[in-house]
Amino acid sequence: MIDTNSKLSVRTQCQLLGLHRSGLYYQLATETEENLQNLRLMRLLDERYLNYPTEGVLQMQDYLRAQGYVVNHKRVRRLLRKMGIMAIFPKRNLSKPGKAEYVYPYLLRNLEISQSNQVWQVDITYIPMAKGFMYLVAVIDVYSRFVVGWDISNSMDADWVVATLEEALVRHGKPLIVNSGQGSQFTCKKWVECVLGHHIQISMDGKGRAIDNVYIERLWRTVKYEADQIRSACLPEPT
Repeated sequence: MIDTNSKLSVRTQCQLLGLHRSGLYYQLATETEENLQNLRLMRLLDERYLNYPTEGVLQMQDYLRAQGYVVNHKRVRRLLRKMGIMAIFPKRNLSKPGKAEYVYPYLLRNLEISQSNQVWQVDITYIPMAKGFMYLVAVIDVYSRFVVGWDISNSMDADWVVATLEEALVRHGKPLIVNSGQGSQFTCKKWVECVLGHHIQISMDGKGRAIDNVYIERLWRTVKYEADQIRSACLPEPT
């Protein structure tokens, strides 16, 4: 719509159209080789973490080097932080509680789950994409293993997680208990007020206990790797 041969200046035309001149001259940046390699590394780290969640930065570094990638520990740590991944290991001073204003106990231990809408579990995971990555949040019914709500986003803010839960409640009713991790999205005021506002009990995994949320962790493996393998096996051979 911008005519450079017009009697009107480009500045005037942009003002009339409500556009910024910078947008007129902007050229889409291409991915650098370093960014593409980072995406490949993140994919490998994510797959390794699913199989070996106790491995830390140095062990991940050894794994990548065994795959032929020359990386240092600083790069591995930066990528793991970007993905929101932390190794599971015993922490120091476990007997000292932290800021527990919005931290709730784990309610599922020895609980017999005998019907749908008794317990829901919610979690967030990293999803590798062809040219980047996104975050996936999912809510499952523990009894039926049915995914009652899910959404993707390029950030992990609490509003996004709360909106996903609200939509699941509208579609499927409310459970007696919602279980989550102790991430910042689930220990903030918005999440707690949303869950308690619907008269639902809050349950949270213990720190460093991956098996507390085991059902949704199993879902991540299916979504991210087993589904890819099935899809690849069904594709015709390239000619």
